[in-house]
Amino acid sequence: MIQEFTIKNIATYNESGVKFTNLRKINFIYGSNGSGKTTVSKFLAFPQNEDYTDSELIWENNMPLNTLVYNRQFKEENFGKGTINGVFTLGHATKDELEIIESKKKGLSTLTEEGKKQKGSLEKLKSDLKICQENFRDKTWQKVYKKYENNFKEAFRGYLYKQTFMDKLLEEYGNNSSEIIEFEQLLEKSKIVFKKNVQSLSLLPLVNGNELDVIEQNEIWDKKIIGHADVNIGNLIQRLNINDWVNEGRKYIQKDNHTCPFCQKETVTEEFRKQLELYFNETFTANIQTVQSLGEKYVAVSTELISLLESISERERQNPESKLNKDLYDATLKTLNGTVAGNKEYIHNKQKEPSRSINLVSTMELQEKLKCLITAANQEISKHNRLVENLHHERQKLIMQVWKFVTVEYQDEIKSYLEEEKKLMAGVNGLEKKVARLREDYAALNGEISRLTQNVTSVQPSIDEINRILRLYGFTNFQIVPASGYENQYQIQRENGTLAETTLSEGEITFITFLYFMQLAKGSIDKERIMEDRVVVIDDPVGSLDGNVLFIVSSLIKEMIKQIKNNAGNIKQLIVLTHNIYFHKEVSFVDGRTSKNKSTYYWILRKTDNVTSVKGYEMENPIVSSYELLWKELQERDNNSGLTIQNTMRRIIENYFKILGKFGDDELIHTFTNPQEQEICRSLICRVNDGSHCLPDDLYVEAPCDTIAKYFEVFRKIFEKTGHIAHYNMMMEVK
Repeated sequence: MIQEFTIKNIATYNESGVKFTNLRKINFIYGSNGSGKTTVSKFLAFPQNEDYTDSELIWENNMPLNTLVYNRQFKEENFGKGTINGVFTLGHATKDELEIIESKKKGLSTLTEEGKKQKGSLEKLKSDLKICQENFRDKTWQKVYKKYENNFKEAFRGYLYKQTFMDKLLEEYGNNSSEIIEFEQLLEKSKIVFKKNVQSLSLLPLVNGNELDVIEQNEIWDKKIIGHADVNIGNLIQRLNINDWVNEGRKYIQKDNHTCPFCQKETVTEEFRKQLELYFNETFTANIQTVQSLGEKYVAVSTELISLLESISERERQNPESKLNKDLYDATLKTLNGTVAGNKEYIHNKQKEPSRSINLVSTMELQEKLKCLITAANQEISKHNRLVENLHHERQKLIMQVWKFVTVEYQDEIKSYLEEEKKLMAGVNGLEKKVARLREDYAALNGEISRLTQNVTSVQPSIDEINRILRLYGFTNFQIVPASGYENQYQIQRENGTLAETTLSEGEITFITFLYFMQLAKGSIDKERIMEDRVVVIDDPVGSLDGNVLFIVSSLIKEMIKQIKNNAGNIKQLIVLTHNIYFHKEVSFVDGRTSKNKSTYYWILRKTDNVTSVKGYEMENPIVSSYELLWKELQERDNNSGLTIQNTMRRIIENYFKILGKFGDDELIHTFTNPQEQEICRSLICRVNDGSHCLPDDLYVEAPCDTIAKYFEVFRKIFEKTGHIAHYNMMMEVK
């Protein structure tokens, strides 16, 4: 069956459109001429037409049925061509054959219902599976991709959509056997491997400060360098502790001059010279030379070492990809620099005062710390260079390691999802097999029914039935007969043998077309399809028909409705559209004792300001009589044009007060005792008569809504003043 349909952007249906929902087996749609009924029937007949691009048709359980539509287009397509197609029905079938076919048809219906039930369960399970997958997909995207997007986006490239990312994650969970690497290592490695235009790095120069350490450890620094004590002046110099002072003054004694550089007297004799030379002997001189040369060497070696270390610091400070621990390196280098400067000061003092004993601070530990930092940096540089040399391989390896890392981190959620998905998939597969078996059983049973019906189908019974109804209701001057020279083709012929199609009245064509359609609804032009389920749409079948024929048409449709409600025959749903209130009442009337039928739904189409709208009344028939319809128009005044209110009020007053109650205009006016109220009543009656019988002028069109409320109040007071307020309340459903 049709479950719902929407019509938009065509004829009087605007962009918001009209939506028919929750359709039942029997659907009555009432609407005045021009309200959009024909558009509905055309859409249901040809929903795929490009004119209905914005419209939508939804079938129950997504199972479309053949839709047979009676409207003006049906008449044009089937009459006016000289011949009409014969309709195959179960013609010469015996009672037993019909019972067998009907039994199998019921079996087919049972299979259909079971198939709908199982398919509904299948769709529900598929929906649960889809929700499960979507929830996991969204969680995966947020908890994995978004979490590591900034770090490992290059590893995720190619899977940057929710669905593809989820699929890849599940694939890697089951197949990735890569080594598990910690996050920090992955991050560090990714900075190299995933960087664009990555280059090899130069190793830092190796530093050797052993020579400096040898100088610092020399015993000469702790040794007090003094002259030979056995010389006569030796005891005096050492007792006065003027060894360094005398040695320094010795430099100023001139070879041919006897003047003492200290007292400036002629006291420097050859003996004194000999005594000084004996005191400051070769051992003393050698030690002094050692101190001097070691001091100079220490300055040179330390300067070279510090310069090299500082050049490394400067280079790495400008290198954004430096592997050196620059902060620790610079701090250690600064300490080393200070230590070397202190040692230089000690050496300088030793050189000035050789007799002084000094201890140089060892720089070996600082040098080793700097060496370790440089060695660690070079190890990282070597690792970097190996990655660069084999970049493609390392890139693939890192990508696999990243996926391994995220799958391990998210493994509990993945495992839980896979278990749930497996359970749902098992249910889906099981139901799909059931549905497939039901389809096979349906196809087999349907094929069997087709074989049975082929032996008992005929076009003649449908022709006989049409002619029988024509005769029964007095249409005896024409009938349907076989067309000469055509198989299963028929013509409309008069009693004298002449063809009657071109001379039939509009009403006769409408009636015979409808009779033909009713036979077609029960059978088919194709004998293979006479038993298939279908939806029947009937659009205004009583145009150009008199009252007697209208009654016949409504009776035939009511018989069809009865069969549909009893689930008999192959018509599963009926949609009737009409503008004729009398026909609507006749075709929808059951009897006064039957409760509302849940298989029936009522609708009213309205056109306001050239835009169609619809209102559903479910099982409540909104068309009881034309008089009650007038009251419903007042009840639903907010959905209708204000221009029709005057005419509606006039017709109610005419029907109730003038025709039935014999009230005149003046009599109604004089029920009001207050002169002002009399004027209001007179104004209303004049306005009603004026507004209902002529086109409103510009003054009225300008703002009729402003006065509608006033006229409604006066309209109500007419019933109140005449003592008929109970009738007003009943018709307006005032509680």
